[in-house]
Amino acid sequence: MLHIDHTGVVAGIDIGSRSIELVVLSPTGEITRQARLPTTFAPLRQCREILMGVGARRITATGYGRKLFVENDILNPCDAITEIQAYALGAARLYPEARTILDIGGQDTKVVSLGPEGRVLKFEMNDRCAAGTGKFLEIMATSLQVPIEEFGDFALAADKQVQISSMCAVFAESEATSLMGRGEQPQNIALGLHLAIVERTMAMLNRVGLEHPLCFAGGVAHNRCVIRLLEERLKTRIIVPTEPDMVGALGAARYCLRKETGQ
Repeated sequence: MLHIDHTGVVAGIDIGSRSIELVVLSPTGEITRQARLPTTFAPLRQCREILMGVGARRITATGYGRKLFVENDILNPCDAITEIQAYALGAARLYPEARTILDIGGQDTKVVSLGPEGRVLKFEMNDRCAAGTGKFLEIMATSLQVPIEEFGDFALAADKQVQISSMCAVFAESEATSLMGRGEQPQNIALGLHLAIVERTMAMLNRVGLEHPLCFAGGVAHNRCVIRLLEERLKTRIIVPTEPDMVGALGAARYCLRKETGQ
């Protein structure tokens, strides 16, 4: 088990499928440290590395690996909360005016309707297949031989829209390959793939009952093409945090601070 300090600082850790984020808060709620590591195939080793030297008094875990983290007693006392709770609390801390939060992560997509103080009013989550998630974009970027970090900008260079009718990652990849075989420009195919994911996201937003302002968090919020297409569909600007993949860890840390102070 890692060393426990008694300075009163608390931490939140978000153990996702692609990356692990850490946020440390002072006793007064100020962010004193942030860190990020890839999850790899050894998530517990990565958790220990990211926590090295932090010395938090208490920690709250969220994300896919939260149960693994708690069960292995890496740091005590330790709590675990769902990603829905974590993203709601994180978004409310950054943007108290936000009324909906969208998180497109590596393995799932979440839409949460927010009340005051990050209270969850309603939510919808897609975690049963790659369709509509960051994994979908990752598979398609690999298929088109474009680094995932550049895939959004690559799609924005398109000169026309092509329609991708399948949202199944396997069939969509086959459809993209077929389009390339007919001479379609890769940028246009990339834009079609982004449009497909945005249309699916719009359906989720409408089912939850979209209210503005909308906060877009999670790793895919770095993708400028997804942001632009969402804003075009919504006909308004959306809020994108400076570090959108830190929102879950921030929310977990905020929950931890409440637990520590009894608030």
